[in-house]
Amino acid sequence: MKDIKALTDQVRQTAYDIHVYHGHGHLEKVYENALAHRLRKAGLQVVQQHPVKVFDEDGTIIGDYLADLLVEGELIVELKVAKNLADEHTAQVLGYLKSARLEHGLLINFGSYKFEIRKYAWSEEVARNARKSAPLLSFFCALFA
Repeated sequence: MKDIKALTDQVRQTAYDIHVYHGHGHLEKVYENALAHRLRKAGLQVVQQHPVKVFDEDGTIIGDYLADLLVEGELIVELKVAKNLADEHTAQVLGYLKSARLEHGLLINFGSYKFEIRKYAWSEEVARNARKSAPLLSFFCALFA
């Protein structure tokens, strides 16, 4: 198994090559199939529409979702065919990472002329620290508003 940086670099380059070859304008499933196909040809383990359980804080399963791609069992890849990436796409990827208890994800948009890709990392420790500092940040924002 590759280190996560090498893995994300390989997925990034493969997705860019697909964008150059196919352009924009296809359905999301076309790009999903193309990326899965090329990554498998490169020898990577790729699962399409991988089911991920969503857990409540006490461990109860409260739902599930399907990740577009799970690469090497450690990288979630979420694909979009939107004019631009939006905040809700970012929230979706971060939610998937938290639910799947995985650290790394890519958000790739094939829907615009310009290739868009974003890398995200989820850490329970970072999230815990962010929750602790949120009241202090809110105080300062209110103070300077």
